[in-house]
Amino acid sequence: MPTDAIITLTDPRSTAAEAYRILRTNIEFSGVDTRLRTLLVTAAAPTNDKSVIVANLAVAMADGDRRVILVDADLRRPAQHTLFGLPNERGFSNLFKDESALSQPPLQAVPNTSLQVLTSGPLPPIPSQLLAAKKLDEVLARLSELAEMIIFDAPPVITVNDASLLASKVDGVLLAVRAGGTKRDHVKAAKDRLEKVNARLIGAVLTNASVDTTLQYT
Repeated sequence: MPTDAIITLTDPRSTAAEAYRILRTNIEFSGVDTRLRTLLVTAAAPTNDKSVIVANLAVAMADGDRRVILVDADLRRPAQHTLFGLPNERGFSNLFKDESALSQPPLQAVPNTSLQVLTSGPLPPIPSQLLAAKKLDEVLARLSELAEMIIFDAPPVITVNDASLLASKVDGVLLAVRAGGTKRDHVKAAKDRLEKVNARLIGAVLTNASVDTTLQYT
């Protein structure tokens, strides 16, 4: 069972759920010239908000029977299996080591949506080594065959190298910033880190703000 944190599933008529749909629209319009098919969400610093944002955005993206895959690429502190109430014996990490998993990714459908979740799977000893492997291109290509949109939940960009490795491979990056919790210096450092790998930063989403500004997209 999904947790109450996935408000787009548990209360789709709420103001918060509508805010995620507005965020979805803003992201889609950011790709008018270059269509966004792969999106990575990361944070400037560790925060519990980031994975909740990803889960809700993925549900919003799947509106209208659009085929969407949510990939838990946070191989240090995965959260999507907990948020969606899914088993996590096999997942993203298996695609790098198991050809059968790459051929038939262990996607898990979210009832009453066109969203599928690829949980993290077993956590590797050194996640950055896995993501730095040439196999990553093959993994991304395979997933792209199965959906119109792929959203990656990645670790904070300034604490580990994982997000930077993925950011250089996707069409766009969204940065989660927690009001009153993320330092300005950390946001700047995250932006600099993403620019160094030529990632396309399409904007930032602000959480933990007042009702009028929650999930503000810039």
